[in-house]
Amino acid sequence: MPPLLSGYDETKASRYDASAARTMMLRLRAIALLALKPGDAVLDAGSGTGLSLPLLVAAVGRDGRIIAVESSPAMMRLARARAAAAGWSNVQLIETGLENATWSPPVDAVLFNYTHDLLRSRAALDRVRSQVRAGARVAAAGIKHPPRWLDPFRLYRRFKSADCYRNREGLDAPWSLLAADVPGLKVESTLFGSGFMAWGRYPE
Repeated sequence: MPPLLSGYDETKASRYDASAARTMMLRLRAIALLALKPGDAVLDAGSGTGLSLPLLVAAVGRDGRIIAVESSPAMMRLARARAAAAGWSNVQLIETGLENATWSPPVDAVLFNYTHDLLRSRAALDRVRSQVRAGARVAAAGIKHPPRWLDPFRLYRRFKSADCYRNREGLDAPWSLLAADVPGLKVESTLFGSGFMAWGRYPE
């Protein structure tokens, strides 16, 4: 199966951090919902330029471990530069599609931050589920269709996300496949109905 390639080329990747600033509060909240502790191992699924890495490193400390998986070479180059500049020794960067990624030992927590294609890939979610500890925490933030009465905004959302996501299926409930893996997954609407936050635990 070919990897789930990002729509980011070099130019788009270089602009990602600036564009992601608009949703930084949601990124911070998703990471907070993981309730990370010093020594934890966390997967940053679809890590992009590594914008979440300093936050995750701060949360798990020197004894913790961060696995960052990203399929876009352009995005991963920026993530590698970020990690090298910071001198992080406990960050493992894996350039591949999530559905092909392997790491060991299993992780204690998983972050999906604005990774619609991954949340809509059964193969990617199965790969994650097979490499988490029992009871691992998971949090996801991303876009979704706003309510039907905001149809003009639905069209705008499609336009804005065209460069970011290949798969537009499932935008009414992007978390539905994850919910099948995480019983009792909690979901909250954000950004006036155009975004969501989901969190919970994999089965014990």
